Amino acid sequence: MNKIELIRTEMVAAMKNKDKERKDTLSMLLSSLKNKAIDKRADLTEDEENEVIKKEIKQTKETLETSPADRVDIIEQCKIRIQILSEFAPEEMSENQIRGVITEILTQMGIDNPSAKDKGKLMKELMPKVKGKADGSLVNQIVSEILQ
Repeated sequence: MNKIELIRTEMVAAMKNKDKERKDTLSMLLSSLKNKAIDKRADLTEDEENEVIKKEIKQTKETLETSPADRVDIIEQCKIRIQILSEFAPEEMSENQIRGVITEILTQMGIDNPSAKDKGKLMKELMPKVKGKADGSLVNQIVSEILQ
């Protein structure tokens, strides 16, 4: 069962349970996935589906961060939406897993004492391995820590 079918099934269940917030969130996600498939003019791969889900989570987080503190309704809605969307998102790599991949790449490249000038070469090798599996800002933060 692909994600579109799974989300559709979950949305129907939310409608039956009269869970409006969940139904609305899943409906929005379903339409984003369908629009991406229409733009592509083909079925989405699992990676593409995950990309759409992560994009929705990122946009919701941005809305949450830019919401005024006195708009509790928007803040609560965003938190619920992020929680629901996270159920369908792929599992993110932990900080330790990212550090392990970085160490492995540095070893392969033969760099014993990494410095800031190695960042470009490291990121070029690292990003294809963690793309879609880890948050880019976290990866950048960890690489900066290691290269100090």
